[in-house]
Amino acid sequence: MSASKVYALSPIASFETVGDGAVILLGDSGQLYSCNDTSEAFLRNVDGQRSIDEIARLMESEYDVALETLIGDLNELAAELESEGIIVSAE
Repeated sequence: MSASKVYALSPIASFETVGDGAVILLGDSGQLYSCNDTSEAFLRNVDGQRSIDEIARLMESEYDVALETLIGDLNELAAELESEGIIVSAE
């Protein structure tokens, strides 16, 4: 997976901030997911325009981790979210 890859929220997914966290609802299955801080911050920035690299640079100030590590973590998160149908490639 490439740091230049661009993702968008799936048309069947709804992402909402709720209290101190966030949830994702998949409309086709009714599956509900809760988000940790990292996935919430990532999904807030997934807009079909920004690449993983750009999102990592935006998130870098929020996390005490090297940029390369954050990019790797976000690539893994994106692969997981894509496999669940939460995000889709915007390319």
